[in-house]
Amino acid sequence: MKPTRPGLLVGIFVVVALLTWVVLRRFYSELPVMPWTAIPTVLLLAIGEAYSGWATKARIARKPGTKPVEPLAVARLAALAKASAYAGAAFGGVFAGFSLHTSQILDRQTPRGEFFVTTGSFVACVVLICAALYLEHACRIPKEPEEQPRSGRPRD
Repeated sequence: MKPTRPGLLVGIFVVVALLTWVVLRRFYSELPVMPWTAIPTVLLLAIGEAYSGWATKARIARKPGTKPVEPLAVARLAALAKASAYAGAAFGGVFAGFSLHTSQILDRQTPRGEFFVTTGSFVACVVLICAALYLEHACRIPKEPEEQPRSGRPRD
């Protein structure tokens, strides 16, 4: 599995944000009010992934007091991190599109409330992306130190 490229995440984010903004220009008045529950949910996921990254990195490095980690568990965590980064970029784009649209109509009460909810949700998605990239980085196998070159002549 190749590492997640941040440029691809930014591309997903921008495309989804623009598509959401275009769709909302037409259908915003027909949608229900955006719930605030995405903020704590996504933040809890981010905290869980950041803690998993911290613990996994310590276990891979075989720090004292930690158990060795199973390779299959590391592969699963890396897949979770990759999926979370892409999902965070997509949902972050949706929330950014909502924030962009509602920022233009802040003089009304409902869009103003939705602006704060969607902006908070967007920030939570950015935190999730950062935690996912950290977890993915923590799942990498450390490189073996290269052998030190010997001083002196090579033996014949």
